[in-house]
Amino acid sequence: MDYTIIVENDVSQWNDDTGKSYHFPKSYVKYLTKGTQVIYYKGVMQNKAFASKRMSDKAHYFGIGEIGKVEKDLNSTKGDYYAEIVNFQLFDQPVLSKLKTGYLETIPSTKTKNYWRNGVRPIDKDTYDKIVSQSNLDSRNATNDDQQGTSEAYTSYEGNGKKVISIKYERDGKLRDKAIEIHGFTCMGCGFNFKEKYGEWGAGFIHVHHTKPLSVGQGVRLVNPEADMVVLCPNCHSMVHRKKNQTLTLLELKGIIRK
Repeated sequence: MDYTIIVENDVSQWNDDTGKSYHFPKSYVKYLTKGTQVIYYKGVMQNKAFASKRMSDKAHYFGIGEIGKVEKDLNSTKGDYYAEIVNFQLFDQPVLSKLKTGYLETIPSTKTKNYWRNGVRPIDKDTYDKIVSQSNLDSRNATNDDQQGTSEAYTSYEGNGKKVISIKYERDGKLRDKAIEIHGFTCMGCGFNFKEKYGEWGAGFIHVHHTKPLSVGQGVRLVNPEADMVVLCPNCHSMVHRKKNQTLTLLELKGIIRK
């Protein structure tokens, strides 16, 4: 299996879709073949206008994925390609490219001057695992809307044991990631931003709230991450769900905060 770093710039001439498609020059086609495991990377922030769309203003890694179909860009005069990205997962926190112990990537002695200019950088499995291990991917701060999954739970006693029966509602993690990509990391209720308050420790942390709780009937439904999901700090998120039979709208929450 092959492993590669792919760079996503804040400003790009290509119509890439994070976690879905990636445009690259033909010189990198040997590194981005179907099945290749990739890690997304952003360089140092150059324009503060993009601060809310990034996990950190420093150079960092922010997600993983896998290369799917690779096709030529028919509109390119240079023979560029497009790669499909599948199984994308956004990190719950930024992984800085350089720690106190040094860079996470091993820079070849022949590329010390221009290594970071490469938009696609092949790495070995040890480097891949080292970067992913810094992300706490397995303990990501998923939305606590999952608590709604037990809203129809009930308990009953059988002998000396306690039996709990609950209904769980399936959720698409990619929708959560897309909602964060659209709305950023600042609470849409009170305006709190964890990075601004806690620095790098708080960077990339936020809850995602479904404006139409999945636990309220209707079964399977189409969810628009821009219109049907909002980002909230844990305090605001707890408040919108505080009463069992009523979920506050974002407008109602803001009204309470203003008062």
